[in-house]
Formats: sequence, C-alpha cells, structure tokens
Amino acid sequence: MRAKITYFVTAAVLVVYFVLVGSRGVMLIQQGTAITVTFGAAVLILPVIGVWFLWKNTQFVSRANQLAAELEAEGGLPVDELVRTPGGRIDRDSADAVFAKRRAETEDSPDDWRCWFRLAVAYHDARDTPRARRAMQRAIALHDGRPVPS
Repeated sequence: MRAKITYFVTAAVLVVYFVLVGSRGVMLIQQGTAITVTFGAAVLILPVIGVWFLWKNTQFVSRANQLAAELEAEGGLPVDELVRTPGGRIDRDSADAVFAKRRAETEDSPDDWRCWFRLAVAYHDARDTPRARRAMQRAIALHDGRPVPS
C-alpha cells in the first residue's frame, strides 16, 4: 500500500509540474517573437513527453497488478523462499538459486505468461530491473494474446 501511495503522490506532483511547465511554454509562445515561440515550443515538448511516459508506466503497473491478482486467484503466485539477511535484504545466492529455477521453468514453457510473470519476479529479486521489466512485458503480451516483444 505504501508503494501505491508513493506512486500516486509522485504522479500528482509530476502532473502539477507538467501544468506549470506547459503554462510557461504557452506564455513564451504568446510573446510572439521568433526566439520566444521557439523556446515555448521546446518547453511544451517536455510535458508532452512526461505525460506520455507517466501514462505508459501507469498502464504497465496496472496490467502487472491485474496479472498478479489473476495469478493469486489461481494460487500460482511464487512463494517467497528467499533467504534474507538480518537487515531484511535478499541474499544474493538465494536469489540466484530461485532465478535459476524460474528460468528453467520458463524455458520449459516459453508460451506460458505465468512462467514469465514468475521469472520477472525472480529478476526483480536478483536486482535486475531492466530484465524484470522486459519479462513482465512479455508476460502481459502473452496473457493478452498480442505479439511478444523480443
């Protein structure tokens, strides 16, 4: 729940920032000189890119949560079998062992979105966020019956 609150607060702050930057861009364009119109257009590009990025990330998180809920209803969520340090951090060797198991499971069933979801969790536990994101995107695509990203 804390992560959701943090995400929504950050998103709200970003939206306020986008509005402020966008208003400055419009003010620059209203000045009417060649330089201010150019700068204003350039300034307006930043909020557009930011809104697109925020929207895509929100869609991704929403779809990943839907898959997690579906997998939980099936009883297929990965069990937390990781060894942790006294401070609560995941032991690297433990994460590597679980990752090897999840990778083998995914290699045996490459078209099963459930395996890719569990592999994404294993990547995340091993602190490999880019691969975790790609594995989750693949799980989402397989679940939705869309072409799988390479």
